[in-house]
Amino acid sequence: MSLTLTSSSQRKNAILFNLASIIALLVAPAVWGLSTVVNLPPMIKYVVVVVPVMLWLAGSIFVYAAIAHHPNLRVRHFNKWAGYRFYGAAGAMVVFGQPIYELFGNGTGIVAVWAVMALVVIPWSLWDIFAAVREPWMEMTVEEAVHG
Repeated sequence: MSLTLTSSSQRKNAILFNLASIIALLVAPAVWGLSTVVNLPPMIKYVVVVVPVMLWLAGSIFVYAAIAHHPNLRVRHFNKWAGYRFYGAAGAMVVFGQPIYELFGNGTGIVAVWAVMALVVIPWSLWDIFAAVREPWMEMTVEEAVHG
């Protein structure tokens, strides 16, 4: 029994992690702006800004694992580097987030931490998305193993 993977499904899998990382990081400033208009207390603002990134951090594990064993090595390549980038930036913020936060002060510290992470993840993710779109994807037939 065989399974055919279309070129469009492979392209979507190749860009999924990068695209979702960008969306998660861009939702944070939108929520920050909305929380400023609504005039929420500062602590609530910080929590609201961190939540989209934390939700993607949790959900990304499932996306990464689902694509990690894709039959196409190029799809795996794009997924692997997107994971390295996002998890590396998130891990660096565990170590350097507090000093950055304190350096910029109480009012804009969380924005500075977000900006550092966004400057690492967003440009390289866009680069990978454009590279994946330009990639010459072809249909692929995969033979399913029959257990029995």
